[in-house]
Amino acid sequence: MVIRVFIASSSGFVAIKKKQQDVVRFLEANKIEFEEVDITMSEEQRQWMYKNVPPEKKPAQGNPLPPQIFNGDRYCGDYDSFFESKESNTVFSFLGLKPRLASKAEP
Repeated sequence: MVIRVFIASSSGFVAIKKKQQDVVRFLEANKIEFEEVDITMSEEQRQWMYKNVPPEKKPAQGNPLPPQIFNGDRYCGDYDSFFESKESNTVFSFLGLKPRLASKAEP
């Protein structure tokens, strides 16, 4: 399974851009393999994201905003859920991944 982060490269909202960057930078820094899916470049991917965000996570009006995070086809959450998992040190569980053991340096 691949972690997929649905983003909007041409979003006019600074807050959305910052949230997207936060998720991507965290995944890169922790060497977690992922794929960015730009919903502004693919109507098919945008519709897939809208359809696969669970009803309880959709806003009362409009469509869910990026970033939205999936592990394969399994929905992990939005930015707020990601941020909460980061703060509680449970990102691997949030992403549906096995936690990595800290490697000990050889003397």
